[in-house]
Amino acid sequence: YVIDNLLIPINKQKGDEIPVSKFMGLKDGTMPLGTSAFEKRGIASQLPLWNKEYCLQCNQCSFVCPHAVIRPFLLDEEEAEKAPETFEMTDAKGETLKDLKYSIQVSKLDCTSCGCCIESCPAKGKALKFMTAEEAGVDQLDWNYALTVSDKSNLIDKFSVKGSQFVKPLVEFSGACAGCGETPYVKLLTQLYGDKMYFANATGCLQAWGAAMPCMPYTRNQEGKGPAWSNSLFENNAEFSYGMCLSVKQQRENVAMDVKKLQEKAAAGSELENAIAKWQEAYDDLDASAAASRNLTEVLQKLELQGESKETADAILQKKNHLSKKTMWMVGGDGWAYDIGYGGLDHVFAMGEDVNVLVVDTEVYSNTGGQSSKATPVGAVAQFQSSGKKTGKKDLGLLLMAYDNVYVAQCVMGANPNQLIKAFKEAVEHKGPSIIIAYAPCINHGIKAGMEHVGQEMKNVVDSGYWCLYRYHPKTKEFFLDSKEPVMDLKTFLRGEVRYSALELTFSENAEKLFAEAEENTKSKYEKYRKMSQK
Repeated sequence: YVIDNLLIPINKQKGDEIPVSKFMGLKDGTMPLGTSAFEKRGIASQLPLWNKEYCLQCNQCSFVCPHAVIRPFLLDEEEAEKAPETFEMTDAKGETLKDLKYSIQVSKLDCTSCGCCIESCPAKGKALKFMTAEEAGVDQLDWNYALTVSDKSNLIDKFSVKGSQFVKPLVEFSGACAGCGETPYVKLLTQLYGDKMYFANATGCLQAWGAAMPCMPYTRNQEGKGPAWSNSLFENNAEFSYGMCLSVKQQRENVAMDVKKLQEKAAAGSELENAIAKWQEAYDDLDASAAASRNLTEVLQKLELQGESKETADAILQKKNHLSKKTMWMVGGDGWAYDIGYGGLDHVFAMGEDVNVLVVDTEVYSNTGGQSSKATPVGAVAQFQSSGKKTGKKDLGLLLMAYDNVYVAQCVMGANPNQLIKAFKEAVEHKGPSIIIAYAPCINHGIKAGMEHVGQEMKNVVDSGYWCLYRYHPKTKEFFLDSKEPVMDLKTFLRGEVRYSALELTFSENAEKLFAEAEENTKSKYEKYRKMSQK
């Protein structure tokens, strides 16, 4: 219904012709997940071609893909036999993947030709290389077949670069720019936790590419589960997420009371009592809670209870979606977290609830034209700062470490992907507020090498000391500095981006002064973090 009556007409720019009655077909006013998969724009001028002979099966290409169009697949013997003749595959590497076939497939009609996959490939120019769209054709037979193979992500640790990419991404084919530095972070987050995740989205680029009507790139896995995504105003995302958090907490406590009530009537040593005991034991464990909740639900549906016990069991089954633990996330850019929404973020963190934050930091207001924010570093040229920003970047992480219960991490996907995955895992495991500040290259930066080199740019920001990687654990007061002492000249990095190099052309006297100040800030910042890691 939605595709035929809303998506297709709107994409044909005939939205004004849709009568109001058509929108009444949306059951509760919400758009269904996964509509982006039906757009199939076919805008790629060139497409990545996979050569299985040189592939290391590292899955790095899929890890960095902004639009989730290149993915690895595992096939068992039966699936391999049924595959189309054109379907390329090879023996899967790894002890737990023995007897399986491995394949890399590309959705040709969703690719944007950004080239990030090719540039990230360790087997440079061999395992992946471009071919023209004319040579590749538009046939989706192989891709469509790959989507039908069974999920085998449980065979390898998903908390690794390779393992995470065998999990279906629950955000795909978004409206983001080619080479976007934000989407791979969110995509990875959905691969790790998307089926157990409430997602409060701050207005900005994250909304522009994540909910451009009628395109909804957030989708569901094979079990029909996906992120419970919602978007509110720019300034109140933290409060919006906090409301979700309190609501979910209250509803879980409510169903826990019913379970406790039923437990009191269960016979000692019975199947019901054992199922309840396991559920209570796993109550606050994200993965174990899901399994225990499924088991309890199956037991309640199977047993033929009578009287008050049946009424209580029926009440629990009506609220079964609240049996398992969820992970609460608020996600936004630096304009929200550092600037307009900072007061709300600070207030929510002071409340101490178990809520997680992902900040995709582009250091400007990306969605509205690249205006300066408090995340914009000294010397950068941005709107309202055409002569170079005169003040340094706000240290959001350090500010939030002032609380005694906030987990804080700074990450850069392209520089250290394993550190990023570790930070995500530690943030969820921490029973309290957590924040992950992730550096995200953007077209507003004017990367001279091109957006296909986003991965290298991410390495450069760490190698030059422009951005430090760290993790702070509030319970133990341990601060881990995960980046090494800078080995790259900062000015070399700065001159590789138009937002800095432009200053030398327009206000050369400012450039000399501000770049020197930036160098000093970089050195002092690294030294400060180094001392913190030694305490």
